[in-house]
Amino acid sequence: MTLSEHTDSPERLPTTVAPETTSSSPSATLCREKRRLPPWIPTFIGRGIIGDIRARAPYYASDWADAWNYRVIPAIVLIFCANVLPGIAFSLDLIETTQQYGVAEVLLSSFMAAFIFSIFGAQPLCIAGVTGPITVLNKTIFDIIERQPDAPDYLQFVGWVYLWGAILHWITAALNWCNFLKYVTLFSCDTFGFYVSWVYLQYGVQVITRQFPDSGGSTPPTPSSESSSSTLDGAFVGIILALLMTVTAFLFRTLSQSAYFHRHVRRFFADYGMPIALVASSAMAYWGRFNSANPTTLPTGHAFMPAGDRPWLVRFWELDGKWVGIAFPFGFALWVLFFFDHNVSSLMAQGTDFPLRKPPGFHYDFFLLGITTFIAGLLGIPAPNGLIPQAPIHTTSLLVMGHPKKHDIEDGKTANADSQLAPPVGAGHDEKRRMSVQQHDENDDHNLSRVRSRIHAPRHSDLEPDPTQSRDGEGDARCHEVPVAVVEQRVSNLAQGALCLVLLTGPFLHVLNLIPRGVLAGLFWYMGLDALQGNGITRKLLYFLRDKALTPADEPLRRVRKSRILLFVAVQLIGFGATMAITQTIAAIGFPIVILLLVPVRMFLVPRLPFTEGELAILDGPTASPFTMESVGGVKGQ
Repeated sequence: MTLSEHTDSPERLPTTVAPETTSSSPSATLCREKRRLPPWIPTFIGRGIIGDIRARAPYYASDWADAWNYRVIPAIVLIFCANVLPGIAFSLDLIETTQQYGVAEVLLSSFMAAFIFSIFGAQPLCIAGVTGPITVLNKTIFDIIERQPDAPDYLQFVGWVYLWGAILHWITAALNWCNFLKYVTLFSCDTFGFYVSWVYLQYGVQVITRQFPDSGGSTPPTPSSESSSSTLDGAFVGIILALLMTVTAFLFRTLSQSAYFHRHVRRFFADYGMPIALVASSAMAYWGRFNSANPTTLPTGHAFMPAGDRPWLVRFWELDGKWVGIAFPFGFALWVLFFFDHNVSSLMAQGTDFPLRKPPGFHYDFFLLGITTFIAGLLGIPAPNGLIPQAPIHTTSLLVMGHPKKHDIEDGKTANADSQLAPPVGAGHDEKRRMSVQQHDENDDHNLSRVRSRIHAPRHSDLEPDPTQSRDGEGDARCHEVPVAVVEQRVSNLAQGALCLVLLTGPFLHVLNLIPRGVLAGLFWYMGLDALQGNGITRKLLYFLRDKALTPADEPLRRVRKSRILLFVAVQLIGFGATMAITQTIAAIGFPIVILLLVPVRMFLVPRLPFTEGELAILDGPTASPFTMESVGGVKGQ
């Protein structure tokens, strides 16, 4: 049976077959068999990088051939809008505060990351770009060094920060330290994702508040800005545009999940609803009285020119020696941030909910991230890294949905029944007891896996173009679609990066300058609320608001004491609060350390709290499947 039998969509599905294997599922084969490296490869240094290259290289040609699929087109449009515009909006504070960066730097950083990871990376589904945390880090560095009486050149100092960070990246990849990811569970990912979601909401508010004029009546434009000064009328129009963008984007998503319109129309709403909302909201700014209010728009500079028309090459090697040493702690903080942020983004882009068939490569990609970090310091642009929530959104947009065949379900039931065979006739008492215990353990593992899959289930029904399809003549009866494949390829990442380069040209910079900042605030709110809605912390909190009579009897959280659910969520919220609080102070340079501490807290502190093993299994779980975790030595405890 081929994958095309799972769906009635005309889209061509990936037909990749793993080299040197007879299994129809390469992921299953890789899970059963450990990657074997030649004996001449060192047992320690560089083994992870070499293993990742050897595992992914056979799929390189198919990564390009499999892109001949319609799902790639909406993925390009969606991730371009979800990556570039938030990246620019995140950088507005950095641009206006330091006056060392501009829109050109942000676009070039996004293009560089997309080019390197799509051409050379082992995990091309992970989207890298300019994030909120790196802008916070860069702005904090600026605030600290500018207070010094003999402040160094900012870009030269940051160049050394990035170089130190890149060196630590290369050491980490060479010494296989990415194996630490086996200890990362949903506890850490949900907490960090909760933090990122609120950062999106916070930045949306900041984009709005910056549009209000100061006490003098107007806000002088920055050197990189071509828009006029802020006005009170323009600020109020910005609020209206932000709300319009948020409501319209959610309206399209709601329609895509409803029973209205043909399923192809609903699929179109899900694929292009957010970009349409962005264009329509931007156009509203130039209609009637809105246009006369002159709302603030995005700042732009000259085509392919950095801020202040400085040279692209930053001569960071001319920095005084004492500042080179001072830059190391900042480089260490950058390494900690990227180690967690980028790798967690990769984990979430290759999570258990995605039926992936091609192996990952965490060690090798982290080595590449060191290269992009070094190039960023050399060019004086913000360092890119993995994006949350854009990375999992990218994979979700590439999902191919279908309906399971009836005989597939029956085969599954038969296989499950066959796995519970009685001991053979004539077997001894010890043998019967051993097989009985083994069968009991297998049943427990199966039940635990089923419970985990339910409580940590993906929100395909929220994000997918056609989550349900009405059967003719059956009214409300619905046949739920399931993910049957992911279009694993490199073109969508490369194409959205190439569009960033196109935006650097004069005509498209002018178009970019027409986008009101209020629309970007609405985009922030939409992405932040959408990420919050699917976050594990939010789901657990909403469980307490459900009508008990309408809560399914097989809801896994029913098996956990409410006090334990609150305790688990409280620990996560403390970690979130500590991270959010430290980023509001001058000590924001240390917030990556707080984020990384979430992992040992889960490893050593949470098990000592009054949770049973079964409760922790329901409340927490692995971020990715054993197939994905094969690159880092497998999931801990499995």
